[in-house]
Amino acid sequence: MGWPLESFAGRQGGRVSVQIVSGESIRCVLRWEAMVGESPVWHPQEQCLYWIDIQGKQIHRFYPASGRNETFNLPEIVTSIALRAAGGLVLTLKKDFALFDPTTSTLERLAAVECDLPNNRFNDGKCDPQGRFWAGTMDAVHWSSPAGRLFRLDANRRITTMQTDVICSNGSGWSPDGRTMYYTESFRYGVFAYDFDGGNGTIANRRIFASIDKDSGGFPDGMTVDSDGYVWSNVVGLGEIHRYDPHGKLERMIKLPVPRATDCTFGGPDLKTLYITTARETMTPQQLAAAPLSGSLFAVACDVPGMPTQPYSG
Repeated sequence: MGWPLESFAGRQGGRVSVQIVSGESIRCVLRWEAMVGESPVWHPQEQCLYWIDIQGKQIHRFYPASGRNETFNLPEIVTSIALRAAGGLVLTLKKDFALFDPTTSTLERLAAVECDLPNNRFNDGKCDPQGRFWAGTMDAVHWSSPAGRLFRLDANRRITTMQTDVICSNGSGWSPDGRTMYYTESFRYGVFAYDFDGGNGTIANRRIFASIDKDSGGFPDGMTVDSDGYVWSNVVGLGEIHRYDPHGKLERMIKLPVPRATDCTFGGPDLKTLYITTARETMTPQQLAAAPLSGSLFAVACDVPGMPTQPYSG
């Protein structure tokens, strides 16, 4: 891409040289006022991007070729989505795993979790390479409380608790060889790595992969992994996306014209376009005046493709 190399004061101390992507390299492809844009998913057959507005209680379907954006309204907040092999979407609501058919707008609830924890809600989810849907929870009142859990929804709709004591469950992803799972806890300010057993759907050997200084004003949110095994992590508050190599070294940074970059995924015919969702929730009038594109969709052309979207197999 020919992006410039700049010296950057690393969040963990010292100075490293990273590629800084900013300015005209970043396109606003859909001007929107999503309160909490999240969970972008590329549909290769439809050549469109599904994404959500959590607080808006909406699923969106954006067609880059025409610029058209369709909206599906739901009866409550929708917190994550993924494609489904049988058609439509698998998703999480506030407490429920569910299925949604965009052709009929039919919503089918599968099962609820944590009904004994009224403050908790789902927050993000993604499918593993075998088509299981992983989604975690957070305390929506006390965000820094270790009240969350990470769940796995199998094809037979069985739900298994995979991690407890989670502080604001967030983005996840898998390495190209399927042997490493990445998982974000926003208010542990880190992305964690696990050894992943695809046959059994189990995780082990949790360790820190990358972290953000909790005094920086930012925290890690959604993420994706490209075909070279590099991890792209959104940093809310700083308006940045950090690209880490497979060893956790910061290699590239995208600086957006808005402060709340929430999630990202690769799309387009060659999977070389990084689509980015953003938010405007709790921003003051002054902050919105300074960043009027908050809540919009952005795109950046990249020199490496992402990996194909894995649908839910159930």
